[in-house]
Amino acid sequence: MRAARLIKMVLLLQSRPSMTAAELAQELEVSERTVTRDAQALSEAGVPVYADRGRAGGYRLIGGYRTRLTGLARGEAEALFLSGVPGALREMGLEDTASAARLKVSAALLPSLRDAPRTAAQRFHLDAPAWFSEPTVPESLPAVADAVWDDRPILARYRRGPGETDVERTLEPYGLVLKAGVWYLCARVTRHDAHAENPAPGDPGAAGPFRVYRVDRFTSVRLSHHVSDHVTAPGERFTRDPGFDLPAFWEERAEQFARSILRTEVVVRLSAEGVRRLGYVVDPVSARDALSAGGEPDEQGRVTVTLAVESAEVAHTQLATLGPEAEVLAPAELRARFARDAQRLGALYSPPHPPPPAA
Repeated sequence: MRAARLIKMVLLLQSRPSMTAAELAQELEVSERTVTRDAQALSEAGVPVYADRGRAGGYRLIGGYRTRLTGLARGEAEALFLSGVPGALREMGLEDTASAARLKVSAALLPSLRDAPRTAAQRFHLDAPAWFSEPTVPESLPAVADAVWDDRPILARYRRGPGETDVERTLEPYGLVLKAGVWYLCARVTRHDAHAENPAPGDPGAAGPFRVYRVDRFTSVRLSHHVSDHVTAPGERFTRDPGFDLPAFWEERAEQFARSILRTEVVVRLSAEGVRRLGYVVDPVSARDALSAGGEPDEQGRVTVTLAVESAEVAHTQLATLGPEAEVLAPAELRARFARDAQRLGALYSPPHPPPPAA
């Protein structure tokens, strides 16, 4: 623990002209007294740490000292590519690893470039969670992330839905996806579990399917001791399918999911403004498909489209935000509901009746 702290202290001093004891204490999460003791230990070990006295004083390296401890470990290099998503790093338990990687990169830069990480951070930031929702960090996420990094199969218990029994699956975790503040695991079901769930007697050598799981629905996760399809012995790593492409897989499954829940159709007549705003109020895939198949504008400049929606209830909520820019033509029940809404709005916004004349 102390050795790692001493290395971090050297890297911090190498990446900056000087640092006060208070700044080092904050970075290293120790007291200023501990910083003083660590500086003394480094000096005794031959690292030329010099302490400037006075109000503007601090610690610095002298004599152009350069440590050779700037080589990135594999985990640090991988975490560095995620350093633009600090919230995700914290949730996966990789914040310290990424911090060490950034320090090593800063220490290796020319002095004129050492402010690059700070200036970049002040200009670009990724805020992954959706608006108006409080993201929660799944308890099992760090364990799942470790298994993803190490290519180790896991035994996971998964909560499928209200009233349904939990299932236990041996999974080969291929990748994690953070979508609107929710974590998903893309994993391959091992052949044993896949065949137990859906036997395929004519194809005994078939690999299990790839599936998507919400990490917050895992009730337990541990490294698997089951000998899976691609693991030669318990506890060993599985061999990844070289043809698996996480971004392409996620894009395909996300579109499949979006289409799978769109089970109802409504016919809508849209103004030009309604056409422009449609993709903001309904599923973008549904809006794109509807508009591409729509006809030419009528004499009033309106376009009639057939829109796939989750349900009439959901369509009512979504299309109501378009107001007079959308006219529902079918189904009849939904059109009647919008007609009732229009009558109620008319009553609310109509001019008040004049008071009766005084007697």
